[in-house]
Amino acid sequence: MISKVPAGYEDLLQRPIVGVLATVTPHGAPELTPMRFTWDGARLRMSHTIPRRKFTSLQANPNYAFLITDPDVPSRCLETRGWLITVLGDPKGEFYRELNDRYGDTDSALPDDVYDRVILILDATKFTVK
Repeated sequence: MISKVPAGYEDLLQRPIVGVLATVTPHGAPELTPMRFTWDGARLRMSHTIPRRKFTSLQANPNYAFLITDPDVPSRCLETRGWLITVLGDPKGEFYRELNDRYGDTDSALPDDVYDRVILILDATKFTVK
Protein backbone atom coordinates (compact mmCIF):
# COMPACT_ATOMS: atom_id res chain seq x y z
CA MET A 1 0.00 0.00 0.00
CA ILE A 2 1.40 3.38 -1.02
CA SER A 3 0.05 6.57 0.48
CA LYS A 4 -0.05 9.88 -1.32
CA VAL A 5 2.27 12.68 -0.24
CA PRO A 6 0.19 15.60 1.11
CA ALA A 7 -0.11 18.44 -1.40
CA GLY A 8 2.50 21.13 -0.93
CA TYR A 9 4.97 18.84 0.89
CA GLU A 10 6.48 16.94 -2.03
CA ASP A 11 9.49 19.27 -2.04
CA LEU A 12 10.63 17.98 1.36
CA LEU A 13 11.16 14.56 -0.22
CA GLN A 14 12.84 15.97 -3.32
CA ARG A 15 15.27 18.40 -1.65
CA PRO A 16 18.54 17.21 -0.09
CA ILE A 17 17.39 17.52 3.51
CA VAL A 18 18.72 15.24 6.24
CA GLY A 19 15.78 13.54 7.95
CA VAL A 20 15.55 11.60 11.20
CA LEU A 21 14.92 7.85 10.98
CA ALA A 22 13.18 6.33 14.01
CA THR A 23 13.32 2.60 14.68
CA VAL A 24 12.93 0.29 17.65
CA THR A 25 15.91 -1.73 18.87
CA PRO A 26 15.58 -5.50 19.40
CA HIS A 27 15.30 -4.69 23.14
CA GLY A 28 12.32 -2.37 22.55
CA ALA A 29 14.05 1.00 22.98
CA PRO A 30 13.41 3.81 20.49
CA GLU A 31 16.36 4.92 18.40
CA LEU A 32 16.75 8.04 16.23
CA THR A 33 19.38 8.57 13.53
CA PRO A 34 19.90 11.45 11.09
CA MET A 35 19.89 10.03 7.56
CA ARG A 36 20.44 11.21 4.01
CA PHE A 37 17.98 9.77 1.52
CA THR A 38 16.51 9.69 -1.97
CA TRP A 39 12.85 9.43 -2.90
CA ASP A 40 11.59 7.70 -6.05
CA GLY A 41 7.92 8.62 -5.69
CA ALA A 42 7.04 5.55 -3.63
CA ARG A 43 10.05 4.53 -1.56
CA LEU A 44 12.86 6.03 0.48
CA ARG A 45 16.40 4.80 -0.09
CA MET A 46 19.16 5.22 2.48
CA SER A 47 22.74 4.05 2.79
CA HIS A 48 23.83 2.09 5.82
CA THR A 49 26.15 -0.72 6.90
CA ILE A 50 25.37 -4.24 8.04
CA PRO A 51 27.23 -4.20 11.41
CA ARG A 52 25.52 -1.07 12.76
CA ARG A 53 22.66 -1.14 15.24
CA LYS A 54 20.17 0.62 12.94
CA PHE A 55 20.48 -2.24 10.45
CA THR A 56 20.04 -4.81 13.22
CA SER A 57 17.01 -2.94 14.54
CA LEU A 58 15.32 -2.88 11.12
CA GLN A 59 15.99 -6.59 10.66
CA ALA A 60 14.34 -7.36 14.01
CA ASN A 61 11.44 -4.91 13.48
CA PRO A 62 11.10 -3.48 9.95
CA ASN A 63 8.72 -0.68 10.99
CA TYR A 64 10.05 2.86 10.89
CA ALA A 65 9.09 6.53 11.05
CA PHE A 66 11.01 9.23 9.18
CA LEU A 67 10.71 12.92 9.97
CA ILE A 68 11.80 15.63 7.55
CA THR A 69 11.89 19.23 8.81
CA ASP A 70 12.07 22.10 6.35
CA PRO A 71 15.32 23.93 7.18
CA ASP A 72 13.81 27.18 5.86
CA VAL A 73 10.57 26.90 7.87
CA PRO A 74 11.25 24.63 10.90
CA SER A 75 7.56 24.42 11.81
CA ARG A 76 6.89 22.73 8.44
CA CYS A 77 7.46 18.98 8.81
CA LEU A 78 6.52 15.78 7.04
CA GLU A 79 6.51 12.38 8.69
CA THR A 80 6.34 9.14 6.76
CA ARG A 81 5.84 5.68 8.18
CA GLY A 82 6.17 2.25 6.71
CA TRP A 83 8.55 -0.67 6.77
CA LEU A 84 11.80 -1.92 5.35
CA ILE A 85 10.95 -3.91 2.24
CA THR A 86 14.38 -4.95 1.01
CA VAL A 87 18.11 -4.47 1.38
CA LEU A 88 20.45 -4.28 -1.60
CA GLY A 89 24.23 -4.59 -1.44
CA ASP A 90 26.34 -1.53 -2.29
CA PRO A 91 29.91 -2.86 -1.82
CA LYS A 92 31.37 -0.44 -4.36
CA GLY A 93 29.65 2.52 -2.72
CA GLU A 94 27.79 3.63 -5.84
CA PHE A 95 24.66 4.68 -3.96
CA TYR A 96 26.81 6.21 -1.22
CA ARG A 97 28.47 8.36 -3.92
CA GLU A 98 25.04 9.26 -5.33
CA LEU A 99 24.03 10.53 -1.89
CA ASN A 100 27.28 12.49 -1.59
CA ASP A 101 26.54 14.19 -4.91
CA ARG A 102 22.91 14.89 -3.95
CA TYR A 103 23.99 16.49 -0.68
CA GLY A 104 26.84 18.52 -2.23
CA ASP A 105 29.66 16.45 -0.74
CA THR A 106 31.37 15.64 -4.05
CA ASP A 107 34.97 15.61 -2.74
CA SER A 108 34.59 12.95 -0.05
CA ALA A 109 36.31 9.60 -0.39
CA LEU A 110 34.45 6.37 0.23
CA PRO A 111 34.33 5.39 3.91
CA ASP A 112 36.42 2.53 5.28
CA ASP A 113 33.26 0.45 5.76
CA VAL A 114 32.31 0.56 2.05
CA TYR A 115 32.38 -3.25 1.76
CA ASP A 116 29.61 -3.50 4.38
CA ARG A 117 27.44 -0.85 2.63
CA VAL A 118 23.83 -1.63 1.83
CA ILE A 119 20.88 0.30 0.47
CA LEU A 120 17.83 0.29 2.71
CA ILE A 121 14.62 0.46 0.68
CA LEU A 122 11.72 1.65 2.81
CA ASP A 123 8.08 1.55 1.75
CA ALA A 124 6.16 4.75 2.52
CA THR A 125 2.65 3.74 3.57
CA LYS A 126 1.52 6.77 5.56
CA PHE A 127 2.29 10.49 5.53
CA THR A 128 1.48 12.98 8.25
CA VAL A 129 1.95 16.73 8.16
CA LYS A 130 3.30 18.10 11.45
